[in-house]
Amino acid sequence: MPESSAKGRQKSCLPDGAGSAKRRLERKNQFFIRLFMEKFDVIVVGAGLAGLAAAWTLAGEGVEVVVLERGDYPGAKNVSGGRLYLNPVRDLFPGLWDEAPLERAIVREGASLMARNRSVTFHYTGSELRSDTPQSFSVLRSKFDRWFSERVEERGGMILAKTLVTDLLHENGRVCGVVAGGDELRADVVVACDGVLSLIPERAGLRAPGRPHDYAVGIKEVIQLDRNRINDRFNVADGEGAAHLYAGDITKGLFGGGFLYTNAESVSLGLVVSIEDIAREAAAGDAPSLFEAFKARPEIEPLIRGGQTVEYGAHVIPEGGYRSLSRLAGDGILVAGDSAGFALNLGFTVRGMEYALASGYYAAKAVIEAKKAGRYDAATLAVYRQSLEESFVLHDFQTFKDTPQVLANPHLFGHYPELIGNLMRDLYTVPAGPKSPIFTTLRRHLTLGELWTMLMDAKGVTKI
Repeated sequence: MPESSAKGRQKSCLPDGAGSAKRRLERKNQFFIRLFMEKFDVIVVGAGLAGLAAAWTLAGEGVEVVVLERGDYPGAKNVSGGRLYLNPVRDLFPGLWDEAPLERAIVREGASLMARNRSVTFHYTGSELRSDTPQSFSVLRSKFDRWFSERVEERGGMILAKTLVTDLLHENGRVCGVVAGGDELRADVVVACDGVLSLIPERAGLRAPGRPHDYAVGIKEVIQLDRNRINDRFNVADGEGAAHLYAGDITKGLFGGGFLYTNAESVSLGLVVSIEDIAREAAAGDAPSLFEAFKARPEIEPLIRGGQTVEYGAHVIPEGGYRSLSRLAGDGILVAGDSAGFALNLGFTVRGMEYALASGYYAAKAVIEAKKAGRYDAATLAVYRQSLEESFVLHDFQTFKDTPQVLANPHLFGHYPELIGNLMRDLYTVPAGPKSPIFTTLRRHLTLGELWTMLMDAKGVTKI
């Protein structure tokens, strides 16, 4: 089924947008009539990026698909940092990006090491970031996911909100549907895309219960600011944006960090902390108190001054990397997005949305091949993992499989921010009397013991 467009629509006496809304309502009515009478080709659980990508791809090939979403609407409960790296998925969704509600193209990168009383920051900008096809954009999920769901419905996919899936249906040892709202809904394939806390992979025997070590909790606010204030404060023009990562004292030495992304007329500000670390180190404080202290830092407060918080959310984030990924396919079931563990923290970049989109796409392609074969067993659906291995998704996860262990080094979040901050303090200080030579200042901070510690830590970094 071709993607709908304004050029392809017939003229209607209905107001703009009313025609597609009427068609969606008619399809929804037909869905309710059929709901308890027969099974679907595919049930997708969760209307996040992975679920919507799967449904968009399936509906485009004429596969009957229904998306079950427990939120009031797609995007109502979806929380992410807010940055989409578009290059890896640009060609997977042709015709989708020209009208997508993307916020700003990221043209300025930044990172800060935060000591207790000082910080060291660097900024990067380059001509490649300002190309005609920018590599990344800031995104507001409540807006983007709702828009994406409408594109899915235009293609013929069905989305049913306010519907909580509580269990799987099994028949002869294979998944054959779900239990939702107390009702049994059947399908040839179930695609689990309902987030990091999904129990569906466990109930399908594809994953053991998660370990605190493999997860972090993220807190985020969207702070409304005037467009011109954003441009002035972050040295960008209309349509251009900045991204900044923070690490160090803001998490009191625990694994994690902060982020800031500029949107069209708001700023996304957040903090991520390891669940295992924050449970073990109670003296560090809880995540909300750490976040409030982060907002009050002199490096942050002027950037959000005068803004109004219009959105607040918290989210569990998979941090285990390659070694904690779920099994991806079973008899009658596939797992994609955060449900599978597809998020990757490299320290200088944090990625997840493009992996969700790509995994949803390749899950759909595997279902399409299985439908042609008339078989939905694990062996047939295994083409899904094969496609991911041939794509950037599992290439990236294999390349950076040691990153979680390297980033778990506590020196990165406590010792080095203080060391570098104190070194820069002494280099920039002009005393009342004579100033020490630069070499003397360096030697005072970079002792032989310190250099040996740095060398040992650097050996770990070479793994990534």
